[in-house]
Amino acid sequence: MTHQRGSLRVVRRKRGDTWVLRYRVTGSDGRRVENTIPVGLVRDFPTEKAAWREVDKLGLLVRINKAPCPGRIRFNSLAEHYLKADFGADAVRPKSENTTAITQHIVRDYLQAQWGTKVAEDIKPLDIQRWLKSLNTESQLAWTTIAKMRGVMSRVYKVGIRHGHVSMNPVLHVETRCKSNYRAIVISPQQTLAILMSLPALLHRTLVLTCAATALRASELLALRWSDIRWSEGRIRVSKRWADGKDGQTKTECSDGYVPLHPVLTQHLHEWQNRSPHRKDMDFVFPSLKKLGRVPLSPSIFVADHLRPAAKAAGVQIEDGQRFGLHNLRHSLSNWLVNKAKVEPKTVQGILRHSRIQTTLDLYTQEDSDEARAAQGEFLRALGMQSELVQ
Repeated sequence: MTHQRGSLRVVRRKRGDTWVLRYRVTGSDGRRVENTIPVGLVRDFPTEKAAWREVDKLGLLVRINKAPCPGRIRFNSLAEHYLKADFGADAVRPKSENTTAITQHIVRDYLQAQWGTKVAEDIKPLDIQRWLKSLNTESQLAWTTIAKMRGVMSRVYKVGIRHGHVSMNPVLHVETRCKSNYRAIVISPQQTLAILMSLPALLHRTLVLTCAATALRASELLALRWSDIRWSEGRIRVSKRWADGKDGQTKTECSDGYVPLHPVLTQHLHEWQNRSPHRKDMDFVFPSLKKLGRVPLSPSIFVADHLRPAAKAAGVQIEDGQRFGLHNLRHSLSNWLVNKAKVEPKTVQGILRHSRIQTTLDLYTQEDSDEARAAQGEFLRALGMQSELVQ
């Protein structure tokens, strides 16, 4: 924190003109406001130099430069400051529109709703932890979502410390769980083929095939234009995603890149391009025919009307209310490549464009029971056990 000297000025008071020392402090709303401390009467200290000597004698500069009490700022103001500072010109990394919207939702609808009127530094770690736990037990929020809220709240304090509004971060001492209970439905190549065979429209078949073979996210798939298909290079350029009715930035920096385009997939995409009414370079690869190609098709409508029924017809067990959509094809490719095709996990990470290989292995690849059973058999054979029952 910079050392402030303040300034002297004369103000008129009933008992006579008085020297006051002016300085600034952080108010409860996070703004810097002016404060004053009386020094003495002008008749006692006729010159500014004499007044400064009195300032030094009284130790006023030491007093105004002591660590201020920045904790008086309320959480509402601290959170609003975070939204401006961490998403504005001072941000080291620009945030995508999706990240901005999600963060604002967490801050406004959860953090400020719970803690907004509290003084930021009076909020205790145990109170935060109990609240976060209640979001799981009472509101039935997933621990992964709660962990994200904890991260945002910690970031609010971290930015506040950087800008001198608070001096401590109570969230550092808060624990949450971060492992998801969600297990995606993984389908086999045979089931994927059965789904393809049951889709009568070439547009829908090509969409599912492309998603299954490339593991593109649905938003990335829908943002594709024909110019993104690099036929001669044997790859597909991924530089944007379709969200909220417009093009946006990719989910992460690692998502911005290329995915391979095998000759077999090339053949099917060529076939669809030749029959599509929207085949120009800047046309969508998977357009909404009802909207005359002005926007891509709606993923939610496609999944509800076509993909889920086709998956059930192919023998995929999907309970009512259970999540199943294009993202399951991404999980399925990762699972098959690692467990069945024995592709190096690093290669699979590159195809899925994950920033961390742990995401590929932990979230997108499930244990293969056949492989586990075979490994157990290897151990039993090493023990000298025969296939007959042990007597």
